[in-house]
Amino acid sequence: MKLLLTRPLLFIGGKGGVGKTTTAAALALTSADTGRRTLLVSTDPAHSLGDLFDRAIGSRETSLAPSLWAIEVDPDEQANDHLATVKARMKRLVHPKAYDEIDRQLDLARLAPGTVEAAMLERVSEVMALAGDRYDQVIFDTAPTGHTVRLLSLPEIMAAWTEGLLGHRKRSEHLGSALRHLGGGRVQGDDLSMLDAAVDHDPGSRDAQLSTLLQDRRRKFVRAREQLLDREQCAFLLVLNPDRLSVLETIKARDTLARFSVPVSALVVNQVLPTNADGTFLEARRRQEAKHLGWIDNEFSSIPRVRVPLLPGDVHDLDTLRRLGSWIASDGQDSD
Repeated sequence: MKLLLTRPLLFIGGKGGVGKTTTAAALALTSADTGRRTLLVSTDPAHSLGDLFDRAIGSRETSLAPSLWAIEVDPDEQANDHLATVKARMKRLVHPKAYDEIDRQLDLARLAPGTVEAAMLERVSEVMALAGDRYDQVIFDTAPTGHTVRLLSLPEIMAAWTEGLLGHRKRSEHLGSALRHLGGGRVQGDDLSMLDAAVDHDPGSRDAQLSTLLQDRRRKFVRAREQLLDREQCAFLLVLNPDRLSVLETIKARDTLARFSVPVSALVVNQVLPTNADGTFLEARRRQEAKHLGWIDNEFSSIPRVRVPLLPGDVHDLDTLRRLGSWIASDGQDSD
């Protein structure tokens, strides 16, 4: 497990309630305690990092401990910022007559399915670029496969979309040229004229600027995919509990990642009943748990695993997080 702390990027996923946020926080603190500059990133809309560290964490890097910072990425805020940037860039490429139409269309786009996720993925790719640069390690507390699978497929989607958009732009320009030729000049006020920049009337120049903007974004996603597929740079750790639904979710996540040639680096089997727990009720629970633990060992036999015992109380202080992180990093060996 200690090898996980040497990777510039570590993605920690799992279904809700299994303890992935606590695991991510514990490993981030353990990494930071070794002197490595560590950034902990939450992409879960129901952020709970701030509760763990008992302080407000937002979209800007917040210091939590020596060598440890955190970000909670707000999907809605990210979408608003993203669309504001797109508006500003588009207005540099068109005539002022088109400004109102740009505002209207992008305000509608804000409500379209996928807009928030697209903005979130762009932010994730930007943060990934910080690994190995400003930070020795970036740890993501995220869904098991969602962001990963989409980031892996985005470069091809962006390529097709970019080529289609530029092709449509060129067809519109050809149509506009034909209309102007038939009418003896420019048709003022038509839809095509609004696409003309205020100063630069060279469509080739505008296409080049638009292409540059789109290709820059695509390159960002290509770089993110390269990082995700590089086993020396990136590792994936899945957290699960010894129960049926949690095991099934983890199997699904493993198989989905495998289709993209992304292996699961390790598992944390969390909230395992301690051997000294007694009582008739707990004994029945232990028998059921033992069946699921055997299933986990059989199903994930090729993946390193560590079992974390159920703790007697909530984790809400740095000392407990440090002990938990040390336990996981040392493969379940008590470091005390």
